[in-house]
Amino acid sequence: MGEVTIQQVATAAGVSPSTVSNLLNGRSHRMLPETRQRIETAIDTLGYRPNRAARQLRTGRNQTIGLVVPSVGNPFWGALARHLESAALAEGYHVLLCNSERDPRRERDYIEELWADGVHGVVLCSSLPSLEHVMPLVERGLQLVAFDRTAQAGDPASLVSISVDNAVGSELATRHLTELGHRRIAFVSGALASINRKERHRGFVAGLERAGLDPAEALLAPSGSGADAFGDVEASELGRAAAAELLALDEPPTAIVAINDMCALGVCRGIRDGGLEVARDVSVVGFDDIVLADLYAPTLTTVRQPMPEMAAEAFGLLRARLEDSSPSKGQSLLFRPELIVRESTAAPRS
Repeated sequence: MGEVTIQQVATAAGVSPSTVSNLLNGRSHRMLPETRQRIETAIDTLGYRPNRAARQLRTGRNQTIGLVVPSVGNPFWGALARHLESAALAEGYHVLLCNSERDPRRERDYIEELWADGVHGVVLCSSLPSLEHVMPLVERGLQLVAFDRTAQAGDPASLVSISVDNAVGSELATRHLTELGHRRIAFVSGALASINRKERHRGFVAGLERAGLDPAEALLAPSGSGADAFGDVEASELGRAAAAELLALDEPPTAIVAINDMCALGVCRGIRDGGLEVARDVSVVGFDDIVLADLYAPTLTTVRQPMPEMAAEAFGLLRARLEDSSPSKGQSLLFRPELIVRESTAAPRS
């Protein structure tokens, strides 16, 4: 059986080929619901798949975008990929996923390959301070959305930045602990070399200062080193090792703020390794609110990012720029985080 054509779909649905084309290319807002249903039924029944190469030749656009994340080893980035892909598929776009581990050279190589394949829109999630490594492609027309990264001096004028307010989120977490009565609070992270992590640490310091605590006396677990300095791939192991080191101190912390939920879950494991109990002996707060946060026992107190809204906004703004040939000004969107209090935090025992 040969490849199903748009003409066959039109015949099966009782409409013209141009009507089918309108649906496939997102021009169905004036189409009767029953007409749309007949076309979608015909597409499913016949197994029709649009020829994306032919569509690109007709429209001059490749309806594929790139998504470059640090590592899907962290479920937070897997959730972003799922929500972004859902938004993209609803508009006839596809998503190609790349894991960069925040390596500028690796990011550049991936984006150059995407560009060579005709992909001219990318959501970049490394939150590195500089975008110099991708500037040559931006200057050639690459449309870039920086996710989880606030705008910085020196960014391209057309850059779209989308982020949760990381400083506010971390301050909420720290304030929650100080209001419970904690005074010896540690901060656990991989390398503080990305914008989002610096902002989370800044919020931690602000939370201590708000409670009248000296940030200079706060415990900061040693950051990662080597190939995975950020701890994106092995965040749970980083947290576990940091907890063991912190709890071996003469005056260990009674509470720990972790850079993200995977790190926080590792901290919880490290607390148990030391014969202690989470919340009863050491309180723990994460950041992100990944699905595991509510499944782990005890459930994890964390800072929630509004992922579905952020992902939809990232795709919508990228799509608008890909489909509009006029020059675009930069935009910066900042979403408010929410503290989700669960079982991993409690008042200190003494």
